[in-house]
Amino acid sequence: MIKTTLAISTLAACGTFSSALAQDTSPVTIAGFGTAALTKTNNDLGEFARTGQAAGAGKDARTGVDSDFGVQATAKWNDQISFTAQGLARKHGDTDQYTAELAWAFAKFKANDDFSVRLGRIGLPIYMISDSRNIGFANTMLRPPTEVYQQVPLDNANGGDVIYQHSFGDTTATAQFALGVAKDHSRGGTTVNSSSQVASLTLENGPFTYRLGHARANVSVHSPALEQLVAGVKAARLGIADQLNVIDFTGKFTSLGLIMDYKNVLAQAEYAKRKTDTRLIPDTTSWYLMLGYRWGAFVPYYVHGNAKQDSIRSFSGLPTTGPLAALSAGVNGAIKAGLQTTDAVGLRWDFYKSAAFKVQIDRVRPRDGAGYFINTQPGFSGPVTVYAAAVDFVF
Repeated sequence: MIKTTLAISTLAACGTFSSALAQDTSPVTIAGFGTAALTKTNNDLGEFARTGQAAGAGKDARTGVDSDFGVQATAKWNDQISFTAQGLARKHGDTDQYTAELAWAFAKFKANDDFSVRLGRIGLPIYMISDSRNIGFANTMLRPPTEVYQQVPLDNANGGDVIYQHSFGDTTATAQFALGVAKDHSRGGTTVNSSSQVASLTLENGPFTYRLGHARANVSVHSPALEQLVAGVKAARLGIADQLNVIDFTGKFTSLGLIMDYKNVLAQAEYAKRKTDTRLIPDTTSWYLMLGYRWGAFVPYYVHGNAKQDSIRSFSGLPTTGPLAALSAGVNGAIKAGLQTTDAVGLRWDFYKSAAFKVQIDRVRPRDGAGYFINTQPGFSGPVTVYAAAVDFVF
């Protein structure tokens, strides 16, 4: 199934997912994908959610956590020029509602067999499965591991990229360099603006795929809560305001990935580091490993993910008593990243050529806080068991 992942991801990136209709002078391809899922947990004091969601699942099963629907159309002008647009509906943003977004909208110029250029709204190639992370059918796992894919919440950017692809013997190399500006709206009225540069190199050789990526961005976070916190620190003259900048700071993200599809054995792993020059977006190290075995139409699999913080989790010397104690607690709470470990087992069943049924059970263990659970209430603690079932399809 990882071969399917790579094929769909590559086709999607090239804007030739599948063909549904064509015209003599301007061929058009239309394709779609979706996931219909139910997700629940065994804990009502916190909600399990995916990146960028305002609400998640508790003990009551919900459809919105892992469900989405997308349609992609590509119009080919000639052998060199094409236009691609992808619409995506999902629960994402500052309200707990399904919203429609224009995920991709770009023009592509193919200079020759090796070089191509895309301009418009493109997917940011930050992760191993950036192009296919919303296409459930393209992935063995029911969802990308939160520990890694929570670190950079941006899916796309307005800008462009240059792609070079060439085969050297049995190895195919793909190099990509992208530039773009992006905006993301998340819960609590927070808006993230980013100007990013991303470079990646992918090598494919037989059953193995290796990927190295690096992103650098100038970022501004507009958050009423953070802005009020920083204003309080400045007014109290605590001497740490220069470490709490949320406007025009620099962030870096480096990831290394591996995919293997050898005979019936599947493996996928990704290791990532995030570094910034503000303590309000902590430095982190995250990784995951997936192992699976293909048994006819069935793929049982296991996933382990982990996220830890590399920067400080508290400022020493801040007042812990008196009128500034609450402000100190707020600051030390704000500079803590979510820490958690997840062990998951799942089963994928390809019951139809373009549809798969999946079940997955995650055991999530937050550390020193709520991890990546949201809307938590007093008394919340882990571990938390997350149950999910989904039907993934493409057409």
